[in-house]
Amino acid sequence: MSGNVRPETMQRITTKALADAFIAEQVKEIRAQVGDKKVLLALSGGVDSSVVAALLIKAIGKQLTCVHVNHGLMRKGESEDVVKVFGQELDANLIYIDATDRFLDLLAGVSDPERKRKIIGAEFIKVFDEEAAKLDGISFLAQGTIYPDILESIKAKESGKPVKSHHNVGGLPDDMAMELVEPVKLLYKDEVRVVGEALGLPHAMVYRQPFPGPGLGVRCLGAITRDRLNALREADAILREEFDKCGLAGKVWQYFIAIPDIKSVGVKNECRYEGWPAIIRAVNTRDAMTATIEEIPYAVLHKIVTRITSEVEGINRVLYDLTPKGPGTIEWE
Repeated sequence: MSGNVRPETMQRITTKALADAFIAEQVKEIRAQVGDKKVLLALSGGVDSSVVAALLIKAIGKQLTCVHVNHGLMRKGESEDVVKVFGQELDANLIYIDATDRFLDLLAGVSDPERKRKIIGAEFIKVFDEEAAKLDGISFLAQGTIYPDILESIKAKESGKPVKSHHNVGGLPDDMAMELVEPVKLLYKDEVRVVGEALGLPHAMVYRQPFPGPGLGVRCLGAITRDRLNALREADAILREEFDKCGLAGKVWQYFIAIPDIKSVGVKNECRYEGWPAIIRAVNTRDAMTATIEEIPYAVLHKIVTRITSEVEGINRVLYDLTPKGPGTIEWE
């Protein structure tokens, strides 16, 4: 499926039959593009890259090498889960790279969200280029780019006023050595899930919560510091745990914590305590182009507030974002 514009005549993939037809078409196109050469896949463990992995395995098998980069901006336990699922349970050819210090050192002092996204995207490509140099015959880089990524990044060129750049679109260098393989780049998120189910991927993987390529880097608002990043990771884990307990995890499309680089006065152990606010965001959407707010029961909110403020060092307030997309975006940055 060539080009970056979805044809107006392209039918939405809503059934297994349509997904099967799409899969057959993509397998044919991938084989024609790749031939007998090898491909590196940027594997985050999310649904987009997982579906791309399944498509590539179906098309070219062991010519695929999956690379998971832990940039230090993953959710709690996420890289460990990726290694377990893909490296052990699915027996993928998986390379795990812990590049935490490398990424966080580059991001030190950078507060502009567009610069953060571009730094993360460019460094990802460098990591993949380095891995490709260690392997024989790597000619292609596969990515889980989807259509909303392209639409929001293209607006930057058309209007000069970008919604936001995506590391897999706006952050790619012009001199990148590898050719791109992006088989789902003209699909919306709901279509990717239908394709994933048709490919036989586990339900929990297909409906895994979306996670941006820059990870917690776009939720640790402003210049990233390790202490605030750690607080964000712990608070986010509590939110996800409580959503699992009350059944919201299967009902809400995207939910997370964002922590801005501001502090307010609070009280802890009967003493003045300056801490960051943790902002809860929970939205539902069909195609990620618009989003509505999911109402969280007050009993659940109170439980989350109590746990975060008592268990997470550095946080003294919890706020609840009620802004839909638009005028807001799904992410804060």
